[in-house]
Amino acid sequence: MTDIEPARTTARTRTTWWPWAVAATAFVALMGAAGFRSAPGVLIAPLHDEFGWSTATISTAVSINLVLYGVISPFAAALMERFGMRRVVAWALLLVAAGSGLTVFMTQVWQLMLLWGVLVGVGTGSMALAFVATVTGRWFVARRGLVSGVLTAAQAAGGLVFLPLMAALSESIGWRAASLLVAGGALVVVPVVVLFLRDHPRDVGAVPHGGTDAADEAPPATGGAARRALSVLGEAARTRTFWLLAGGFAICGATTVGLLGTHFVPAAHDHGMPMTTAAGLLAVVGVFDVVGTVLSGWLTDRWDPRRLLAVYYVLRGASLLVLPLLLAPTTVPPMWAFIVFYGLDWVATVPPTVALCRERFGARGPIVFGWVFASHQVGSALAAFGAGVVRDTTGSYDGAWWGAGALCAVAAVLSLAITRNAARMQSMAP
Repeated sequence: MTDIEPARTTARTRTTWWPWAVAATAFVALMGAAGFRSAPGVLIAPLHDEFGWSTATISTAVSINLVLYGVISPFAAALMERFGMRRVVAWALLLVAAGSGLTVFMTQVWQLMLLWGVLVGVGTGSMALAFVATVTGRWFVARRGLVSGVLTAAQAAGGLVFLPLMAALSESIGWRAASLLVAGGALVVVPVVVLFLRDHPRDVGAVPHGGTDAADEAPPATGGAARRALSVLGEAARTRTFWLLAGGFAICGATTVGLLGTHFVPAAHDHGMPMTTAAGLLAVVGVFDVVGTVLSGWLTDRWDPRRLLAVYYVLRGASLLVLPLLLAPTTVPPMWAFIVFYGLDWVATVPPTVALCRERFGARGPIVFGWVFASHQVGSALAAFGAGVVRDTTGSYDGAWWGAGALCAVAAVLSLAITRNAARMQSMAP
């Protein structure tokens, strides 16, 4: 009896702390990936000053980054099924370090496109929100929505929290210092991932939090990851739910990462606000995003996720319509109100979207969400490029803010159009 009890105690201990250790490691990786991907937002003005490249040209590199950040996501989810999360995330971090570090030597536009656009886009895309869906799907049964909210907050807040530091380095030392900070940060996270990220609870004798061994019985994936990702897309694309989710999430990306995340700093600078002050406001967005996204995860466990999405989009659209009236050389109370509200709403849309993908598509939910997230990044890229064109053409970002506000109303309608009793895709079950 005495020999059996310690073994049971050890099993219970592993069950208790391993899911949270994996979630904490994912939190660190996601926060770092978001910081690495968002760096170009504070480099637009310095790169323009040094090389004379137009805002639209630099925004093209940002758009490539955003598209790859999303398009790579479903393939990364399939690779995680095939080779494991630890290997994929570790190699992704090394790719980010290489892409960011080499930018200090660039002198031509095509190098910007290749390094910040392609290499950093692919690397950070391998640690995008499909990674959140994979971690929560494998390691959590209870509190899945809440953990999705926490990890999503890390992914969204990471870039916004690091923006002031990168902006300060860019202004005081130069943009190359900010690039080297990204490369060093990626390398620091690698050993954390190698030590603490595990692929399945069964690998360490644990079970998913709030679940049993039966919740971890899915066999390892075999075959090509690309074929698997495309096969899942082919099946999901035959459903109305997929296109409604993808359409709404494309607008989500356009109105957050693509528009505000990329162009808020230069837009505020157009109105006389110092870059460091504008970047600081985005950092505040990041702080409140943590609160808003965690709360959204908690609400997703309890309320209809479709209605949550509709409310989020309506409120976001209303705030974007008034933003042009708030931009000024100094911060005023209405601007602070906008920053706090937008932070609460920034990616509150992710936990309900992850939940709907899991509910409608079962065990293939992470890969389906990867494709939905790809639409998010396509929307981000279009907004990043489009807002740059609007600025170059009209001399102001006002039209971009108003157009984004109108799109949010469309996203609310798409969310409510998802049928609550939609049949699950049985053919996609493992």
